[in-house]
Amino acid sequence: MVALSDKLDDAPVRYLKRADGVRLAWRELGPRQQRSVLFAHGFGQTHQAWAGSMQALADTGMHCVGFDARGHGLSDRQPGGDYAMRTFIDDLDAMARAQAQPPVLIGASMGGLLGLAVAGECSSPPFSALVLVDITPRWRPEGVARILSFMRAYPDGFASLEEAAEAVAAYMPHRAATKTHAQLSPLLREGADGRLRWHWDPALLDTVAEQGEAHQPRLMEAARAIRMPVLLLSGGRSEVVGEDHVQEFMQLVPHARHVQLPAATHMVAGDANDAFTREITKFVRSLDGAGDTKSRGDKS
Repeated sequence: MVALSDKLDDAPVRYLKRADGVRLAWRELGPRQQRSVLFAHGFGQTHQAWAGSMQALADTGMHCVGFDARGHGLSDRQPGGDYAMRTFIDDLDAMARAQAQPPVLIGASMGGLLGLAVAGECSSPPFSALVLVDITPRWRPEGVARILSFMRAYPDGFASLEEAAEAVAAYMPHRAATKTHAQLSPLLREGADGRLRWHWDPALLDTVAEQGEAHQPRLMEAARAIRMPVLLLSGGRSEVVGEDHVQEFMQLVPHARHVQLPAATHMVAGDANDAFTREITKFVRSLDGAGDTKSRGDKS
C-alpha cells in the first residue's frame, strides 16, 4: 500500500478539538487499514522528534500518528497558562480513542509518563501496547534539572537560526552533526520583536515542570496495574533513567521487556534513531506473532 504522504513535512496538519476549545495538531503517515502507532513526544518537543521513525515504520506498512501536546508546536496553548497533568492525560486518551483501532503508544519522557497513567488508570485503556522511551515512574532529578535549565536559558530567544543551532550543539556535544535550518525552523517561532523563541509555551515551566516529582507515587501505582504488552527502551548514557530505575520498573511490571541502547542518552530517538526504530518494529511485529523477540533485559 502507498503511504498517505512521502514524508512528514508534506503530510497535512489536522486538528483534534478538545472540549475546552484547545486544538491538538497531528499528522499521519502510512495506510490507515494497518496497525496504528501513536507517538507522544517529550516535554518541550513536538511530533517532529519522531519524523525519522514515523517514516521508516510507514514504509513498512504501519499507520503512524504523531501529535503535539497542548502548549507545544502547532497545538494551541492553554488559555491562562494553567497546565495540569490531568488535562494532558485526557488529551492523550482522546487522541488514542480517535484512531480507528487501539494504537501502540510510543511515549518519550513526558509522553511516556502520560501513557503510563492512561494505561494503568483506565478501566478500558485505549492502547493495544505501550512503549516507554527512557522513562520510568521515578527518575534522576538532577537529569531533569539539566533539561529544564536548558529550557530556561534563553528567555529572550535567538537572533538567528545559527545562534539557536549553536545553543543546541553546546547542550548536546555528543552529537557530531549540528541541527540544520530545516530541522530547527519548526521548533522556533518569530516574535513581534523579530527574535526566535522555542515553540513551547513558557508557562509550562511554571506548572508541569514543577509538578513532576509529586506524581511519582501515582505513576508507580499505575505501573502496577498495567496488563498490556510493555517495552521499556532506555539509553545506556541516560542522565534521567538509571539501572536502579529500570530494575524497579521491571518489578512493578514483571511482564515488560527491557532493551537498552548503549550509545543513547535520554534523547533516545535522536541519538540512535536506526536502532530505536529497529526495536520498535520488532516489538510491534511481535504483537502479531511475527518477527523474533528477545528476552527481557536485552542490550542492543
